[in-house]
Amino acid sequence: MLFPRQFACLSTFALAASLGAPAWAEEAADDEAPIVVTGERPSVEISGTKTGTAAIDTPQSVVTLGRERLDDQGVESLGEALRFVPGVTIGQGEGHRDQVILRGQASTADFYLDGLRDDAQYYRPLYNVQQIEVLKGANALLFGRGGGGGVINRTSKQAQLGRTSLGASGAIDSFGGWSLAGDLNLPVSENAALRINGTYENFDNDRDLFGGHFIGLAPTLTLAPADGTRVVLAYEYAADDRVIDRGVPSLGGRPIGGYDQAFFGSASVNTGSVDAHIARIRIDQELGEGLTLDVTGQYAFYDKQYANLLPGVATASTVSFSGYEDTNTRSNWIGQTNLVWKGQTGGIGHTLLVGGEISDQSTGATRRNVLFAASGGGTAASATLPLAQSFSFPAISWTGLVTNGQTKVKSRSLYIQDQIELAPWLQVIGGVRYDRFQISAVNLLTSVPSARTDNKWSPRLGLVLKPQENLSLYASYARSFLPQSGDQFSSLNPTFQSLEPEAFRNLEAGAKWDVKPGLSLTLAAFQLDRSNTRVADPANPGFWLLTGSSRAHGIEAAVAGRITPQWQLSLGYTWQEGEIRTATTAAPAGRQLDKLPHHQASAWTRYDLTPRFGLGLGVLHQAGQYATISNAVRLPAYTRIDAAAFFDVSDKFALQLNVENLTDANYYASAHTDNNIQPGDPLNVKLTARLKF
Repeated sequence: MLFPRQFACLSTFALAASLGAPAWAEEAADDEAPIVVTGERPSVEISGTKTGTAAIDTPQSVVTLGRERLDDQGVESLGEALRFVPGVTIGQGEGHRDQVILRGQASTADFYLDGLRDDAQYYRPLYNVQQIEVLKGANALLFGRGGGGGVINRTSKQAQLGRTSLGASGAIDSFGGWSLAGDLNLPVSENAALRINGTYENFDNDRDLFGGHFIGLAPTLTLAPADGTRVVLAYEYAADDRVIDRGVPSLGGRPIGGYDQAFFGSASVNTGSVDAHIARIRIDQELGEGLTLDVTGQYAFYDKQYANLLPGVATASTVSFSGYEDTNTRSNWIGQTNLVWKGQTGGIGHTLLVGGEISDQSTGATRRNVLFAASGGGTAASATLPLAQSFSFPAISWTGLVTNGQTKVKSRSLYIQDQIELAPWLQVIGGVRYDRFQISAVNLLTSVPSARTDNKWSPRLGLVLKPQENLSLYASYARSFLPQSGDQFSSLNPTFQSLEPEAFRNLEAGAKWDVKPGLSLTLAAFQLDRSNTRVADPANPGFWLLTGSSRAHGIEAAVAGRITPQWQLSLGYTWQEGEIRTATTAAPAGRQLDKLPHHQASAWTRYDLTPRFGLGLGVLHQAGQYATISNAVRLPAYTRIDAAAFFDVSDKFALQLNVENLTDANYYASAHTDNNIQPGDPLNVKLTARLKF
């Protein structure tokens, strides 16, 4: 159940909004100048809802990061952008992929591009992103399996009809990293336009031996062949080559001190590359009488290889190493259709969504392990070396393949949802999704096949009360599921093929207040239960019970928008906690969920002192958190301060200076295991120049 103090917070928020809103509403009505909403925007339409519903009418916590906010902070990767979203923590991802923790649930697969799944393990760039949407809580009705803690949806830039524009930027930082980017929009005809986005990024930071580069290219073609018809053809290519950095080990229950710049690996071995191709076609058609149809098809292909040496247990004078090499190829075919009707029956308003999705996925994965030359002859799977700022490894060789598997996933889904406006002050949202999820796998080393089919129903129910147009109080219930093969489905253990999927249940209550145009306050209290988690059957060795469970709950509050035309502000705070309630294979009951700091707070503000000059300031605070579910290693709390200055030299040329970690705070940003902990970057200065025509 949600705690009384959480409901008390919501009640206080609602009372304050009810008392204060009329004055704000009057001020907004008298303000004739349009206010452009920039930065973090919790009250715009959310494309991830598939119905274009405004955030104030969406019964769940949603945060959007607009293009202006991403540019102002000078961020170029998804993980960097999400650090300023309270309730989201970042996993280290083994140094080669995005990994987020939403409401205590870690995922490498709950990522979407324009509402379609983008679930391969790689770092996602932002050069072609118009907006990032963080939809928290179970989201199976709209997105299917997984998404127990929430999903991350990126909306891409699209070609604009009847507009010619050119933008270019270049940036360089004090570590030696640099980037170039371009954005060209050209009308091809009266009813067609082409847009091309491209970037080159060269990576560097304070860590010894780290480096790499990224190339991205994204052309889109927009067509309007007839009134009410829109066709978008899009393609994105991403090539990422980098040194794989697994961070530092721990000692005495915390990250080891004095080695924040030391690279615990080998620059010649710790390498990774990803080539990703995503092609998409979307057709939007207005059918009249409030009825619209969209049909989308997507093909994606990912080719990935990485290898690493990684630190293990450390003492005051030594550290152990092991290592492995992985290859992974994946192809995804996705087709999605949505029919949306906005209208009335008998004076009752409806936003009705009926949709379906089909997807086929094929994955091939291999692994082999590192062997170190042993001093007495032969080889060993691990090596223990003197603790140092740099390491000289024994001669390295590789085992034969220790895993070699192929998996195929087929998913067929139907869903329906209706947002019913019974009165101007009352909306009821209800819907359900049916998924038929089939996974088949074969271990090519043993020729042993495995297969499982799940037929799951995922309901969603919400209630929105609107005592006035700019204020909503809501409550919601939603469920999601995740097959026991994990979120990547790169293998299926024959032992697990008989087990039911894990289940997620999200309860949430909240309030949203559009204080005035362009400024919103939000508050949410949530409880997320995860069940059907595996635990070994003590009475039958080799068999499993699905009795494990965990719970996370908390409060999220945010204010975002423009206080005045010159002043943007974004504030966010999350209190949360989570624990294992009944024993799982990972931990006994009572353990605290990892990567779940009790307190998170963030602030970002920009104030334009003149029409051409502005200043920005950001503060990020995160309480201490456990590195893993072992609860043996704790990452210390930290506070980071960022700053920025903006100068429009002319209407076409602008300079921007960003300072990350202004006070040079020593902190640890993320972890993957108890001995793979990523130090945060020290003070870093980035200079960006922008051109627009």
